[in-house]
Amino acid sequence: MPITPYLREQSFDPETVRAMGTAMDAVCERMSLSRTPHDKVAVLVASKIIALAQRGERNPDTLCRRVLEEFIVEG
Repeated sequence: MPITPYLREQSFDPETVRAMGTAMDAVCERMSLSRTPHDKVAVLVASKIIALAQRGERNPDTLCRRVLEEFIVEG
């Protein structure tokens, strides 16, 4: 799922956009999310990925793991 619909005039270099898109795909797959920009959970996932990227995280595996940690509580 491209993350570009969620960027709202925010600018990232192409490599970072690819990393965020890869992370978005992985999170959506793991959480069985709809891959549309209208899915409220997908919007929340995208915003978390974008926030992490704004703070400097560029590794798609780390982006995915950190977002999943916020949503999945192992019991």
